[in-house]
Amino acid sequence: MKKLALSLTNFLLILLLVFTTSSVFARQVELEFFQSKREAVTTFNELITKFEAENPNIKVIQNQVPDAETVLKSRLARNNVPDIMGLGGNYTYGQIAAAGILKDFSNDPYLAKTQLAYQKMLQDLHGKKGHYGIPYTANANTVLYNKDKFAELNLEIPKTWEQFIDTAKKIKAAGGTPFYLTFKDAWTIIVPWNSLAANLHGENFIEQRLENETTFEDRYQKVAERIYKLLDYGQNDVFGYGYSQGNQAFANGESFMYIQGVWAINPILESNPDLNLGAFALPAVNDADENMLVSGVDTVLTMNKNTDHPEAAEKFIEFLLEEENAQFYIDEQMTFSAVENVFQEDPTVVDLKTYFESGNLAPFPDHYYPSGMQVPNLIQGFLHEGDVEEFLNTLDSEWNKVQSR
Repeated sequence: MKKLALSLTNFLLILLLVFTTSSVFARQVELEFFQSKREAVTTFNELITKFEAENPNIKVIQNQVPDAETVLKSRLARNNVPDIMGLGGNYTYGQIAAAGILKDFSNDPYLAKTQLAYQKMLQDLHGKKGHYGIPYTANANTVLYNKDKFAELNLEIPKTWEQFIDTAKKIKAAGGTPFYLTFKDAWTIIVPWNSLAANLHGENFIEQRLENETTFEDRYQKVAERIYKLLDYGQNDVFGYGYSQGNQAFANGESFMYIQGVWAINPILESNPDLNLGAFALPAVNDADENMLVSGVDTVLTMNKNTDHPEAAEKFIEFLLEEENAQFYIDEQMTFSAVENVFQEDPTVVDLKTYFESGNLAPFPDHYYPSGMQVPNLIQGFLHEGDVEEFLNTLDSEWNKVQSR
């Protein structure tokens, strides 16, 4: 009887040890969340804290590094793939998705929570039938404007390219600075470039360029001419100031307009909370009804298809897609949501709402250029020199060079 009691005690001790060990293991599930947006670190940290409170057995470690795309490519080459990723919806994402290392979300119900237009943009990037990422947020290229300064000159939001330039002329004639241009940072040149190219390069440019059925020389003449025209209405030394300086200068009222994405709104208002700020789509064409707002997937949520913790990783993605959490993110980041029934209601961007309601949206052209082309630097060089034909020939030759590798 004593031996039986001892055996029972040992059995219970073993059960307790197994239970304790498994509980400790459950608490030790760690997920790496690698994301590319520096300005979103604090917002994601708040969401992670909330997620971990709801899921105490899962720890999410956010990893955001400078030059995130280059770092990620290096890691992928070593088969060091993060569990979860929040990436820009651009050419690099398309390459990673096409490489076959990401989970296919096609049969997952939470994909259906997102807008079809943004799902399609992501598919176009990798050219495959599956869905290797979930569109989470979208952003837009805009013209930010000082409403009070516009009121002083009785200016209205321009709806066509001619009105846009005419507005700039009136501001300049009144002694003001129409645009604050931050072309010291080459990437900022892509904002007006995308707005112009998306509206002016015609349908199916990328597809036809890939098939060598068209060229930049054939289709980008007007794009180049119009971006060069903007130099006439910028501040002195447009190549001497970068993004941070532009945000501060516009916040200080040093220009009437500032051609930037919606991501600049928060930094500007942090510098000057009293600024009466608005945003409109750059009117690239002379038919107001045809002008499109350039909007694309700002953050794609995806995951390593071979992660050691697939259920936990999916749980985190589902959590981010919940309407309450998706709303929190766009309110914090002044972006737009790709999640259905989640809307950006901030009065600063109210004039953009009609484009989303009508679907008059165009994707970012530069997301479809091969990253090796270094298009921002090429445009920067062109704006220094001003030779349209040479510039367009360079775009074509760089495209051909990268595509032939």
